[in-house]
Amino acid sequence: MNTSSLIHSPLGQDVNYPSRYDPSVLFPIARQTNREALVLPSQWYGADIWYAYEISWLNPKGKPIVAVGRFSVPWNSPSLIESKSFKLYLNSFNESHFESIEAVKKHMMQDLSATAGAPVEVSLYPLDPYEGPALGSLEGTVIDQLDIEINDYTPNPALLEVAANETKTNEILVSHLLKSNCPVTGQPDWGTVQIQYTGQAIQPESLLRYIVSFRKHTEFHEHCVERIYSDIMAHCQPEQLFVMARYTRRGGLDINPWRSSHPKQVVDLRTARQ
Repeated sequence: MNTSSLIHSPLGQDVNYPSRYDPSVLFPIARQTNREALVLPSQWYGADIWYAYEISWLNPKGKPIVAVGRFSVPWNSPSLIESKSFKLYLNSFNESHFESIEAVKKHMMQDLSATAGAPVEVSLYPLDPYEGPALGSLEGTVIDQLDIEINDYTPNPALLEVAANETKTNEILVSHLLKSNCPVTGQPDWGTVQIQYTGQAIQPESLLRYIVSFRKHTEFHEHCVERIYSDIMAHCQPEQLFVMARYTRRGGLDINPWRSSHPKQVVDLRTARQ
């Protein structure tokens, strides 16, 4: 991971939380730098879906309003949004007055889209009645109970294997054992990964070893998902592939990047650790 672009980022630095609404704290990170090291298709799909649980602002009378937010940053935006700057930005709303929830949403759409370089979808959910993402479980077969020996703790795509037979399968596999680390602070990032594919069967033991091999790896969440997608495509050559990771919350934010070889409607839900 090239961290030279993060020199001016608030990540890993002591910063003062803004006392008023301040879009200038948002910090973009170019996607292309990391993608240059990956083998990615010319046509693919995806998004970085953020859920925010600590959103608040003041109404015209000074009364606090709270909401849960959902933000979808398209995979083909020139930049992703650095997480700490995102937290600072959302907290900058806390002591500022806005006419309505729609006014807050409009500001967020404009500011986040300008930072990412592409339209960002924004939804804000009041708590009563609440209509945001609910607690649930990801569809698929969990492979974490496989009794296997593991020795690799840095990403190793050579661990991936397909079954010897050529029978085509369509299945969804899930693991809660994804862990990587922030490339700047070294803090652990915990996640659940869901992989759906059509093609020659991937040996689940090899897939679990591969997922665990990220345990000492330092890379942003979005980059990890793209690396997983790239490696499975290159080494297993499925006809179709969908990869999504749902990471645990930090500072009131969790991120859920997904990448797919085909258009996909992603179910809105929170896992047990989110």
